[in-house]
Amino acid sequence: MSDHALVKMTLPGVVRSVPLARRWVTDALTAAGHRETDGVRLVTSELVGNAVLHTRSGRPGGVVMVTVFEVGDALARIEVLDEGALTVPKPREPDGCDCHGRGLWLVQQTSTRWGTRTVALRWNLVWAEVAMLDAGGASGLLGMGATGTCLT
Repeated sequence: MSDHALVKMTLPGVVRSVPLARRWVTDALTAAGHRETDGVRLVTSELVGNAVLHTRSGRPGGVVMVTVFEVGDALARIEVLDEGALTVPKPREPDGCDCHGRGLWLVQQTSTRWGTRTVALRWNLVWAEVAMLDAGGASGLLGMGATGTCLT
């Protein structure tokens, strides 16, 4: 099986980079002939959002690097490289009305596998592989963990 990078981008570490990354990843996969990209869109949003909110990439002048790979015919790997943090990313089980903290749990539920590693002693690379199937993708998953209503 061969990995093929479809797009690589470096984005500012700001919240408005999240929809931009999601759009570029979707466009790259669509151009490569993939129709079902809901899971990849969700994972991209969560990984880039986490990088911006929870790492040094979210500081002024910070950056996030995103790469999407085509792995075989029906699998995409999203890699997000951020400027590191004091903690290691790990999912937590959402609790009823938690309005935050579901990102990596969603990544874990949506991807076939995911992981993280330190790069060059400071940077964090978080990656996830997502099946791009025409039926049952992430759109069927959304709402599964929502057992309560969050009020802000």
